[in-house]
Amino acid sequence: QVQLVESGGGLVQPGGSLRLTCAASGSIFSEGLMAWYRQAPGHERELVASITSSANTFYADSVKGRFTISRDNAKNTIYLQMNTLKSEDTAVYYCYLSQGFKAYWGQGTQVTVSS
Repeated sequence: QVQLVESGGGLVQPGGSLRLTCAASGSIFSEGLMAWYRQAPGHERELVASITSSANTFYADSVKGRFTISRDNAKNTIYLQMNTLKSEDTAVYYCYLSQGFKAYWGQGTQVTVSS
């Protein structure tokens, strides 16, 4: 069984930074795609950024230039460095792993950007 555990969320002022961490445990294969999604109240869950095992990345237009996704395959961990945060970045952020025909989600971590 695969488990994803996120950490690093919290309250930050506009313009500030946070770093999210997602640690995967269980039957993990390093070639899986990992990603961060987010869901704000009243909105659908949306893809924020993704990274392949070979470190190819994708970013939503809304976070390009501000967020950076990275991956440590040896630790089965991904990170999301979030800079220049805006109020519209407020959401629950979820870690995602796609492996073979299966997909796994973390429990989510709240990010609130407010003065």
